[in-house]
Amino acid sequence: MMNVFPRLLIKVKSIVENLNKLISMTSRYNIEMVGVTKVLCGDVRIVSELVKSGLKIIGDSRVKNVEKFKSAGINVEYMLIRIPMLSEIEKACLLCDYILVSEPKVVEEISKVCSETGKVQRLIYMVDMGDRREGVLFERAYEEILSVSKLKKVDIIGVGTNLGCFGGVVPDEENLGNLVKLAERLRRSGLNLKVVSGGMTSAIPLLENGRVPNGVNQYRIGEAIMLGTDATNSREMDYLNQDTFTLEAEIIEVKEKPPKPSGKIGRNVFGEVPKFENGRMRKRAILALGVQDVDIKGLIPLENGVEIVNATSDHTVVDITEAEREYKVGDILRFRLKYKALLRLMCSGDYIERVYLDS
Repeated sequence: MMNVFPRLLIKVKSIVENLNKLISMTSRYNIEMVGVTKVLCGDVRIVSELVKSGLKIIGDSRVKNVEKFKSAGINVEYMLIRIPMLSEIEKACLLCDYILVSEPKVVEEISKVCSETGKVQRLIYMVDMGDRREGVLFERAYEEILSVSKLKKVDIIGVGTNLGCFGGVVPDEENLGNLVKLAERLRRSGLNLKVVSGGMTSAIPLLENGRVPNGVNQYRIGEAIMLGTDATNSREMDYLNQDTFTLEAEIIEVKEKPPKPSGKIGRNVFGEVPKFENGRMRKRAILALGVQDVDIKGLIPLENGVEIVNATSDHTVVDITEAEREYKVGDILRFRLKYKALLRLMCSGDYIERVYLDS
């Protein structure tokens, strides 16, 4: 049987090794770890291996993924890590053990749904500590959380925050320390808060250096498990595996061409005005892969001398002039992935073959 390209080679054991190392690290500080699986886009095979290896709580942003995992018999606790839409609250309450919330209206609707079913839904109220994505502003959080905690059939079990993902704000002792202080203030007002969910991949340096503020007792980690990287702090963690996912793409054309287009320049298919420099003829290859499949800025060539030029919806142009070997039509180029590239590939469904190397 012929190989099918483009394809994603997945080292499941390497992902599991990353998980085990991070569980060991968090457990030293009595910190509970939620394994964030949203980048896997409902991949049952990988998630089942993570659970077999000891993952107790899965965090995902899509209710459909939770439903898929449960249907596959993956019996752990589930946390919905994206604030639920009003239209999905009924299903979210049915499927999820924990839900992150940040809007009184959402909590009110959860209260209504649970009053009908009899379930008490556990919630973690998100607080904006500076990153400016979800969460009530820190200055307004005490009053808002105290107010919604009085609603029936909801149990505000903790507070949480997200840092790094949107605004690039780095978690530190000050912003996470303030989250702990908020939790303590709410406890003094009668709330039984068990969880301060203040950690994510970008907060791993605090673990490494023993500087996690006392009181933070939950980390929600995804990128470090899947790729062994930390985009916010722009680093690879040398004790984790980075070769977990490898993209292979097939060359469909090899030609020498001038680097600059000829003719009147307008906008390309995405409405952008491309910029090119004059120069000598360059050897270029076209891959059967495009922005429909992957974020090309997140591709890291594994062959020396290969440089990505640009891409359209289903063609990616790479410069191979300085490559260490001669490439021809039908040859395969290999790439490591940044987080956004992996996310797009996993969302590409039937267009990207998945090969599980060691599961």
